[in-house]
Amino acid sequence: MVSETIIELSDVWKIYELGKITVEAVRGISLKVKKGGFLAVMGPSGSGKSTCMNMVGCLDIPSRGEIHLLGQDIAHMTESELAQIRGKTIGFIFQQFNLIGTLTALENVMLPMAFQNIPLAVRKERAKELLTLVGLGDRVNHHPNELSGGQQQRVAIARSLGNNPQVILADEPTGNVDSATGKIILDYLKKLNQEGKTIVMVTHDLAIANQAKRVVHIYDGKIKEETKNE
Repeated sequence: MVSETIIELSDVWKIYELGKITVEAVRGISLKVKKGGFLAVMGPSGSGKSTCMNMVGCLDIPSRGEIHLLGQDIAHMTESELAQIRGKTIGFIFQQFNLIGTLTALENVMLPMAFQNIPLAVRKERAKELLTLVGLGDRVNHHPNELSGGQQQRVAIARSLGNNPQVILADEPTGNVDSATGKIILDYLKKLNQEGKTIVMVTHDLAIANQAKRVVHIYDGKIKEETKNE
């Protein structure tokens, strides 16, 4: 039987050595991300939730413990192997959008597909389709500084879908937009979840977190509580 678990953290620690100071940012977190779930990771500033997001997104290697992505221990992968499997499996949406200012909306959406060696014509067609899907079909040739914050976040959502990933990892996706735009973005994430995408969303806002099916509360680098809204 194929496991429904896409990402699994087992007793994961992340420890930073800052001169003479040791910072335990994540302290023994165990967590499973299952196919089709909608998980919110929340906690106050400095709680370790962003470091936890990096672990869930396989963007960083743990100091201790294991992280399995599709059943494979990422510690035993080369950076190239990890980048390939991560690029195919996880789409990222960042609070600061992380769009490249010199590229158009279309080119920004095409970029992750280039790293997966998808042919140019296919990348371009898919990027147009995705921008149309998020309501920006008439903005494909605009640069980020020609778009509003909400429009930039929708470009970021389109970009995250380029490689048709199983998991969308959203870091404070409503943090830099107004409340009306935030609701649109949250509704879109819920729609993607209903269509079968697995969503992991990092937030400090309980009202936003409670839109998810499952909420993990992190304090002082540890999971203190888990609630379900299903």
